[in-house]
Amino acid sequence: MTVGTAYPETTVPALLRLARLHLTSRRVPAALAAIVACAVVLRIALHWRWNAYGAFQLPLIFEAGCAAVIATASTGPFGEPERVAGRWLPLLRLATTLTLTAVAAGALAAAGLGTDLAGGTGGLLRNLAGLTGIALLCAVFFGGALGWTGSTAYLVIATYGLYTQWHGPALTTPWIWPARPSADIGAALCAGLVFLVGVAAIAFRGARDASSDRDT
Repeated sequence: MTVGTAYPETTVPALLRLARLHLTSRRVPAALAAIVACAVVLRIALHWRWNAYGAFQLPLIFEAGCAAVIATASTGPFGEPERVAGRWLPLLRLATTLTLTAVAAGALAAAGLGTDLAGGTGGLLRNLAGLTGIALLCAVFFGGALGWTGSTAYLVIATYGLYTQWHGPALTTPWIWPARPSADIGAALCAGLVFLVGVAAIAFRGARDASSDRDT
């Protein structure tokens, strides 16, 4: 007689309860509010007058902020109580991450409509994707509460990369994609690759559970 792995019931009501538990534990409503707040402040700031350097820095700050929010929402304050979901947990992580990223992309893009958004919508989406991937990877290795460190550290690097475009020698590596033109295919590929790796890592591994580390 073969003993198989026992999974909880997978009826529609059970899956809905599981999804609700997952979203609540990740504080997704608060994350959505924070993303919308970033978009609103960006919209307001875009109506001010900026020099060329500041105009490129401005959206990058809010993109990094949204990436930090997404990474923070990759874990809850009490770890992952829904681990009992077994096979469903990676799908829940993936759906939550992609939904928050899509909301951030839509909100920031909407904030830039009708304004002189430096880099355009294409550059905004590329930068957001790459920054989110970095933040998610930091969440996997250091915990969701520290996911913001990755996007913040990269923000500093990207800001310097932008600085060199005006004060040389210019950094031209596609791995510093915010400093590249929005139509740069190499930069888009690098940002996209980082995003895909980050999403895959958070879906299959999840954010590091700091509370579990303290208990061991």
